[in-house]
Amino acid sequence: MRSDERKRRILARARADGRVDVVEMAAELEVAPETVRRDLRLLDEHGLVRRTHGGAIPVESAGFETGLKFRSASHVPEKRRIAKAAADRIDDAETVFVDEGFTPQLVAEALPLTRPLTVITASLPTAAALSEHPACTVLLLGGRVRGRTLATVDHWAISMLGEMVIDLAYVGANGISREFGLTTPDPAVGAVKAKAVEVSRRRIFVGVHTKFGVHSFNRFAKIGDLEAIVTDTNLSASEAHRYSLLGPKVIRT
Repeated sequence: MRSDERKRRILARARADGRVDVVEMAAELEVAPETVRRDLRLLDEHGLVRRTHGGAIPVESAGFETGLKFRSASHVPEKRRIAKAAADRIDDAETVFVDEGFTPQLVAEALPLTRPLTVITASLPTAAALSEHPACTVLLLGGRVRGRTLATVDHWAISMLGEMVIDLAYVGANGISREFGLTTPDPAVGAVKAKAVEVSRRRIFVGVHTKFGVHSFNRFAKIGDLEAIVTDTNLSASEAHRYSLLGPKVIRT
């Protein structure tokens, strides 16, 4: 099997399963594990995968993005801890933007709803999850619904956000890096996120450690725009410190 065909199959497996295991892939391709490791190093250098112990995970890009089904099944305990820690930072905010995605949805479900709160979101699942709480007013942004994430985009959503001044925004991203900031593969999604960041007085990023050091196609915010970054303890303390030097408080939970 030619090297380029082998790498295509490895990348396809990573994207289909959410990860690739060196030993399993070597057996499937009938090559030595070191051959797979070499291919993964090359794929990592091209920004298509991110190597992990014993394998690799796919990196989201303009040509590949995971959906809610995958996101809601990966790193769930870490995401729940992140959501709780992020929700605890609401302070006196009365209007809150909750981004699309599974981790922001968990933040919404962890918000203290013992007092009146207005939640603005582009996410249909988040709107549905909060709609039955009597103390919560839910404003669902209009627009085209993306089937992959069940969230609204395009000028309707951006126009609605443009008329608001929001106390606090909980934002997610497909990638976050010190060099490129917060990124996402789809410019339509990025435009909604950028507008939410612009009209919010406070911004908190929520995301698991696999998001860090990764960049995608469309940048919508800088690290310095954030009040806080909430992630899990698999992000090293030294790397968290490097992000904190750019402005935000970094919370590892």
